[in-house]
Amino acid sequence: MDEEYRYRRGSGEEEEGEGDERGGRFVRRARVCQFCVEKINTLDYKQVDVLRKYVTERGKIRPRRQTGTCAKHQRLVTEAVKRARHMALLPFEAG
Repeated sequence: MDEEYRYRRGSGEEEEGEGDERGGRFVRRARVCQFCVEKINTLDYKQVDVLRKYVTERGKIRPRRQTGTCAKHQRLVTEAVKRARHMALLPFEAG
């Protein structure tokens, strides 16, 4: 019974070539803020092509967990999107 328990717990005694017991799950790669990588400190509301990546088809601002931006740059994105909406460069909602 002890051996069976160790096998279920994954004691590291797996043979070479055998996969993980859970199946072929992927390892999630850490998202990196694109603004931090490119060292962008300001975001202009007139850069509509950049802002469209952070807005859904329905006009909602995408959350950080989807876009991978850091908190600082997410605040800049939110501010720029709201300004672009008021200037009629981006829609408030889908048609």
